[in-house]
Amino acid sequence: MIDENYKHSEITKTIIGCAMKVHSTLGNGFQEVIYQRALAIEMNRQGLEFEREKEMPVMYEEFQVGTRRVDFFVEEKIMVEIKALTQIEQVHLAQALNYLEAYKIEIGLLINFGSTSLQFKRLTIEKKLQKKQYIQNPNQRNPKIQ
Repeated sequence: MIDENYKHSEITKTIIGCAMKVHSTLGNGFQEVIYQRALAIEMNRQGLEFEREKEMPVMYEEFQVGTRRVDFFVEEKIMVEIKALTQIEQVHLAQALNYLEAYKIEIGLLINFGSTSLQFKRLTIEKKLQKKQYIQNPNQRNPKIQ
C-alpha cells in the first residue's frame, strides 16, 4: 500500500493501478514489450503524461558517459522500469536505484509483470543511501523498499 504522505503518491498510485489493470487483463507470460505497450494504453486512458523509452544521459560527475532508455518517464517526475521476470531480484532493484541516481530523479517504480501476481517497488534515492549503509553494516536489517 502506498502511503499518502510519500512524494508524488497520487501519480504513483495511478501508475500502479494501470499496471494492475494490465496484469489482470493479460496475466503473466508475455515479453516485456507487450506489457510496455499495454501500460502505455492504460496510462493514456488515465490522462498521465509520459514519454516511452526516453533516452536519458548517464553522468559521471560532470561528464556524460553514455545514455540509457528509461521504459517510461511519467509527468516529468517519475521513472518507471518494467520487467517480465518470474521474480524481481536484488540486481534489478540495484539497477533501478542506480538509474534514479544517474538521472537525478527522486522517485521511481520498478514493476514486474512476469510473476503470477503483479510485483512493484516504489524507489527513492534516499533508499539507495540506506542500501549502501546496509552493505557497509551487514548486521543491520535489510532496508525496506516502499
